[in-house]
Amino acid sequence: MAKFDIDEALIRKLAELLQETGLNEIEYESGTQRIRVNRGGTIAAAPAAAAPAAAASAPAVPAAAPDQPQEGAVTSPMVGTAYLAAEPGAAPYVKVGDRVAKGQTLLIIEAMKVMNPIAAPRGGTVTEIQVQDGRPVEYGEVLMVVQ
Repeated sequence: MAKFDIDEALIRKLAELLQETGLNEIEYESGTQRIRVNRGGTIAAAPAAAAPAAAASAPAVPAAAPDQPQEGAVTSPMVGTAYLAAEPGAAPYVKVGDRVAKGQTLLIIEAMKVMNPIAAPRGGTVTEIQVQDGRPVEYGEVLMVVQ
């Protein structure tokens, strides 16, 4: 295994990012170096070339998972913090039962200090809101259902 210098400042920044976002783990890769920080207190650093071996030993995830999101599900395109309103105390963008147009903002996901509006992929009625305001969301997590 090749050695490389550990950038303690980078690790501290990644740990702070975990704390800010509520994520459990974050991984950073640059060139042949990879650093993973998780809330369990374990810090792993290894050359990126070791990643394919680890991936090969992991069980394959089927392309069609048994619990497919229901029809009309709006899923998170990123990891971050979900906000249902433009600012604290403001009315939410949408509520259950609201009619929405394609492209209308449903909520915001903050990722890396950037506010990303999540637009309705189709027009319809909001039948479910599955996220809570100010809570972390994962990539692919169902946020809302628009039918």
